[in-house]
Amino acid sequence: MQNPIIYQIRIKETVGAQWAEWFDPLAIQPAPTGDTLLVGPLRDQAELHGVLLKVRNLNLTLLSVAQVEPTSRSEAGA
Repeated sequence: MQNPIIYQIRIKETVGAQWAEWFDPLAIQPAPTGDTLLVGPLRDQAELHGVLLKVRNLNLTLLSVAQVEPTSRSEAGA
């Protein structure tokens, strides 16, 4: 089985914590600019497309999608 890829999805609007379960396994992170980052591991392209459909269904403005390098456990405080 392939390792999950860490994605960072930037949304123009503010997405509140009440949507955490909806976007699981991605974490919702407010950005200082007022945008929202959805960050976390996704197993494959199908799971990524599922998240992007949720963004579309909520009529949110997608600004970017990027793969990011995972941080080490020591950097994450684990």
